[in-house]
Amino acid sequence: MAAKKVDIMELRQLLLLKEKGESNRSCEKLLGIHRNTINHYVRQFRASQLSYANLLEQDDKTLNELFPASETINTSRYGELSGYFSYFERELKKPGCTREALWQGYLLKHPDGYGYSQFNEHFARWREKVKSSGKLIHKAGDKMYVDYTGKKLQITNKETGELTDVEVFVGILPSSQYTYVEASKSQKKEDFIASVNRCLEYFGGVPKAIVTDNLKSAVSKASKYEAVLNKSLKSLAIHYRTSINPTRAYSPQDKSLVEGAVKLVYQRIFYPLSKITFFSIEALNEAIREKLTEYNNYLMKLLETSRIKQFLDIEKPFLTTLPAQPYQLKEYKKAKVQKMGYVYLHEDKNYYSVPFRYIGLTVEVQYNSEEVEIYYQSERIAAHKRNYRKGAYITKDDHLSSSHKFYQDWSPDYFLNWAKKSGTYVEAYIERLLQQASYPEIAYKQCLGVINLKSAHTDQRLDNACKMALDQPHYGYHIIKNILANKMDLHSQSPEPEPHITKHNNIRGAEFYQ
Repeated sequence: MAAKKVDIMELRQLLLLKEKGESNRSCEKLLGIHRNTINHYVRQFRASQLSYANLLEQDDKTLNELFPASETINTSRYGELSGYFSYFERELKKPGCTREALWQGYLLKHPDGYGYSQFNEHFARWREKVKSSGKLIHKAGDKMYVDYTGKKLQITNKETGELTDVEVFVGILPSSQYTYVEASKSQKKEDFIASVNRCLEYFGGVPKAIVTDNLKSAVSKASKYEAVLNKSLKSLAIHYRTSINPTRAYSPQDKSLVEGAVKLVYQRIFYPLSKITFFSIEALNEAIREKLTEYNNYLMKLLETSRIKQFLDIEKPFLTTLPAQPYQLKEYKKAKVQKMGYVYLHEDKNYYSVPFRYIGLTVEVQYNSEEVEIYYQSERIAAHKRNYRKGAYITKDDHLSSSHKFYQDWSPDYFLNWAKKSGTYVEAYIERLLQQASYPEIAYKQCLGVINLKSAHTDQRLDNACKMALDQPHYGYHIIKNILANKMDLHSQSPEPEPHITKHNNIRGAEFYQ
C-alpha cells in the first residue's frame, strides 16, 4: 500500500510525538493516520540521520523536500540515482567507505541530484527490498560464518546397498556471499577442523574472525554472551592469526545469513544431487564442487552480479595471507612426570623425557601428528618429534640428571648383561621377559624391577626364584617378587624328607592298582 501524503502540520505533530517516545501504534491512534503511513514517515526520519529535535527546527519547505510521499518521487531523477544502488552496496562493504562519500561522488556526476537526506532515504528503501538493512552490512574480509546443514546427504555401500548419512559443512563470506560446501563423515572435532582448513584454502585467505555456531566440536561450554572455546579451536585461531567468535546461544539472528545460504544450498546443490547415487564421500564431494562453482557463478538479479565477482572485486583483497601449512589438530592431555623423568603418552604407549626438575609434577602434553610438546604452567619445557613405536623412550640428554643418564643406554643386551651378573637363570628369565613383550621397551621397567630385587635379597635367591618361574606360562616382576616374599625359593632347596615306611619287597607300588 502506498503511503499517503500528510500535510506539514500532521508531519510536525508526528515528529513531536516521536520525540516524546510514543510508539507508532500510539501515534496512529492519536493522529488518526493509517499505520502504514506512520511507518513510512518514521523510516524516512531514521534515514535522514537527524534527531527529532533537529527535524523540528527545520522550516516547512525543507521538511517537504526531505520527506516526500512515495508517489511524489521524480521518476527521472530517481532512475539516475537507483542505477548506482548496486554499486553503492558493493562499495560500502569496503573498509573506510561511507554513505556521505558515495553521495558526494554521486553529486559530482549529477549536480542537480538529491540532497543527502533524500539520498539516504531512497537508498535505505532499496536496501530494504533486497533484505539488506543497515545493521547487517558486512565489511569485506571481516568474518567467515561456518555451520552444518540440518539435512544430510547419503553415500551407498556398493556391496550391501546400505545408506550412510554424511554431514554437510557450509562456510560463507557474508560481504560477498561467496560460499564453500563439502560433505564430511561427522561433526566431530577432527572433521570440523579439517573442513575449516579446506574452506580457508578454497577462499585463498583468512578473515579477521570465524563465526561458528555453538557446535560441540568448537565450543566446550555454550553461553549467550561468552562461549568457552575448546583448546583445539583456540590453537587453530592462533595458527591462522584470526579470532573465533561463536554465535550467541538462542540468538538465531546472529547466523541468519549462513542459514539463508543453507536454504539456497538445499535448492541448488542438495536437490540436483539427491537424484544421483554416490558410493564414496570423495565422489560426492567432487559433484558438490561442480555444483558449487555453478552456485558461486550464478548472477544475483537484485545485485546484478555474481558471488564470485563480488568476492574477487571486494572481498579477496582484504583477506590475510594463508600460512605455509594448514593447521594440524592438536590434542591436549594431562600427565604426571614419572620418577625417571618421562611422561607417558597413552595414545601411542610410549614415553617422552622432560627436564628432571619437573619429576613428580603434573604437566600438559600437546601433540599433533608430527610433534609432542610438554608444558608446565603455560611454559613449554620440552618438545619432541612424535614417535609411534610402542614402548619407546624418546630422550634428550640434557633432560636427565647424572643419576638418570644411564636410562638412555637401555636395550635388550644391556639388561641381559646386567642380569647375567646375578646368575644364569636370572639371565634366562630376563630374556623371556623381553621376548614376551610386543616391543622390548615395554618390558624394560619390569626387567629393572626384577634385577633390583637382589638389593633386598641375594643373587643366589634371585637366581633360584627365576629358576622356579621359568616354567610358568607368563613372566613378570610381581611373580619373582612374590616367590621371594613368600620364601618359596628357600623351600625348593631343602632336601626331601625320609619316607616313614621302609622299602620292602612285599609292598606293592602305585602301578599295581592301575
